[in-house]
Amino acid sequence: MKKIVYLHGFSSAGSTGTATNLRNHLYADYGVTVVSPDIPVSPAEAVPFIKKVIEEEKPDLIIGTSMGGMYTELLHGHLRICVNPSFHMARLLTFKHLGKNVEFQNKRADGQKQFKVDKKMVAEFKEIETKLTLKNITPEDKKLIWGVFGKDDPTVNCQAEFKKAYGNEHFRIIEGEHSLTDAMMKRDLLPLIKQLLEL
Repeated sequence: MKKIVYLHGFSSAGSTGTATNLRNHLYADYGVTVVSPDIPVSPAEAVPFIKKVIEEEKPDLIIGTSMGGMYTELLHGHLRICVNPSFHMARLLTFKHLGKNVEFQNKRADGQKQFKVDKKMVAEFKEIETKLTLKNITPEDKKLIWGVFGKDDPTVNCQAEFKKAYGNEHFRIIEGEHSLTDAMMKRDLLPLIKQLLEL
């Protein structure tokens, strides 16, 4: 049985509709399991947590959106898709959320409803961003990663960085904005998933 680990975006949770849609589209027809954990709010905690999930679940494919796409880029050696990856979380949070309480958009397993964006969180994201491996990419790296970008994304635009690091072969622009809608998933993401998992 094939398995996907899905990594959600900022202020979201494993219960996000994207993970549910992936399950709905892939389990009944193809038997693909989708594991979608709640990523810790602290980036310093998130990276080891994600690496542990990957080690335990041994997925055939990792898919990450936005912040989850940034974390997905770090997971070299694994087949993965970054959807609208946000490689500049520290800058984004500094200008939009610093000092604010942020409500979770989806239900978290621990029942947490909100969190505060403080200087410590921004500093932790800055530290993570220094580890993004967007330089010295090997031919093997390029074969294992795909970048999927909404043409009209008003929130994040890291297309140039992805293309510079990984080239054009696995770079795709799709109709849509930042959030991955069900229509985008059916039209653009599912065919790619089926291709990569040989379904």
